[in-house]
Amino acid sequence: MELFSNLIYEFKKGMRDLSLYTCNKVDLHKFVQHLDKTGTKYVLRDIGKDKVNIFFGDVNCLNILNKFSSSDLNELTPYEDFILGIMLGYSRAEQYGRILSRI
Repeated sequence: MELFSNLIYEFKKGMRDLSLYTCNKVDLHKFVQHLDKTGTKYVLRDIGKDKVNIFFGDVNCLNILNKFSSSDLNELTPYEDFILGIMLGYSRAEQYGRILSRI
């Protein structure tokens, strides 16, 4: 929960626009409660029978995420993957190389 709380803190302080946290479904309620308590918007994405991805942060980023062609991260287009990486704050230089290797 410490890492999760730190990601929320960084979003609230303007250090990141979007965060991704993966948890077990049995623990999901704790994380959702924390997001609701802090007034942080989020989107949930199942990634198998026992895990879920929690995307949270800026509402515009979440709206962009909801417009992607797939909810499965491994099925994103190279351009969607690039946009997601930038929104998550990954190294721009690494994202440039990643997209160039996929198109």
